[in-house]
Amino acid sequence: MSTPLFLLLILSTVQFSVSYVQIEKPHHRSQPSRSLLRSIDDQDPPDLAVDLNSSDFDRYLADSPASWAIVEFFAHWCPACRNYKPQYEKVARLFNGPDAVHPGLIVMTRVDCALKINTKLCDRFSVRHYPMLLWGPPSKFASGEWQPKTTNSEIQAIDDARTAERLLNWINKKIGRTFSLDDEKFENEAPQNTSDPRQIARAVYDIEEATGHSFDIILEHKMINSDTRAPLIQFLQLLVTCHPSKRCRRGSADILVHFDDLWPLELLSISAKENASPHERDALKSFQICGKDVPRGYWIFCRGSKNDTRGFSCGLWVLFHSISVRVGDGESHSAFTAICDFIHNFFICQECRQHFHKMCSSVPTHFNSTRDFALWLWRTHNQVNERLMKEEADAGTADPNFPKRIWPSKLLCPSCYTSSTHKDSWNEAEVFIFLVNYYGKMLKSSSDSESLSNGRPNEADDLAASTSAVAVPVGAALAIAVASCAFGALACFWRTQQKNRKQRRSWN
Repeated sequence: MSTPLFLLLILSTVQFSVSYVQIEKPHHRSQPSRSLLRSIDDQDPPDLAVDLNSSDFDRYLADSPASWAIVEFFAHWCPACRNYKPQYEKVARLFNGPDAVHPGLIVMTRVDCALKINTKLCDRFSVRHYPMLLWGPPSKFASGEWQPKTTNSEIQAIDDARTAERLLNWINKKIGRTFSLDDEKFENEAPQNTSDPRQIARAVYDIEEATGHSFDIILEHKMINSDTRAPLIQFLQLLVTCHPSKRCRRGSADILVHFDDLWPLELLSISAKENASPHERDALKSFQICGKDVPRGYWIFCRGSKNDTRGFSCGLWVLFHSISVRVGDGESHSAFTAICDFIHNFFICQECRQHFHKMCSSVPTHFNSTRDFALWLWRTHNQVNERLMKEEADAGTADPNFPKRIWPSKLLCPSCYTSSTHKDSWNEAEVFIFLVNYYGKMLKSSSDSESLSNGRPNEADDLAASTSAVAVPVGAALAIAVASCAFGALACFWRTQQKNRKQRRSWN
């Protein structure tokens, strides 16, 4: 072969090779790009099992609204624990977090025993291998302990939980349910027995949820101004003395103590607060009226069978009923005014607000007793239910499992009815006794054992030695605290101490 021809072949080969590289080069570059996009799109979901340590373990479980708790004791260096985590998270998806499929039933938690802070905590529960799962009521874990050979303990080891399927199967056998890992929200749920009066016992968590949600709405919508300042102070005073949750009573008192600093008298318009500094906005957000874990993002007693039914409005009604049986005779009308003004100024459903205001305005006389106020609120609630029954029937928006109805039912309170042939023929003396028992004695906070007698609150309450705070004239928060019988000298001293501290005391 001649030299020119040989050189031509070499040049052609080189050109082909270069072209091949140029074609292939983008192809090789594209692979990491697609891989990177996939890694961004397929990021692991956030953990739903709650990580606890010795500093918050007892408090978190003592305050949990769940009926049961599972605690996984693990070590972060343990390969078996790392491999088990996805299995545990699959089950936690069903029970934990604001998007839980079956909220409020089981809380799933984790404790890393490899951390020195948790050494004594893990010793309390005799952790000898990883991972180890224990089951029991949350309150039994709080300040409790467990020994393998202990008999009659409400805490027990889960002995078959190697996979998510086996753990869920163990749970189903334990509580008599048929949960599946494929369950979605509002599916495979056991209907509540609304004729069982014990159902109300856990409603305190929904009252906390409704209270926290209300306060968040007020702050988010910047609803506090010169016109709404007084009604909010009056309602907070009512919560301090009559809220069934100790956490919410304390949180309400905390806000009242700092009210002048947060919303001073010179505040004349909403726009003044819209121009608040970032520091001021952070200060507002730091006040969590029922504690840092509220709102939780789900409902228990007030949970509907659909995402858009019951919930917040149900929680508010239960709050108002519980207040109505806790106020004294002398404070009943002030409580009525506080609730009516709160709805009128802060409930953002316009039509609901207008209907409620109309019913409040139609009250002809001054309430002189707890009984009169509690029965008025009960009648008002039934009037609202009657109206909504018709509207929801026409619109097809009723909750199929919880339709609006006249309340209480005969199954729940047979003595409330005077005749078996007329559903609305009431024995109001029996209705009042029912209301006091249902919203008073049966409805109590797990962290606050209040004893009610004849519809009256425990006089030894820490911040509510008297319920007469509701009737105090509205003014500056300090003047309210000094003048109010609910706070008296204690609130004045407390306020002084709070003002002198660099760091605000946490009520949580």
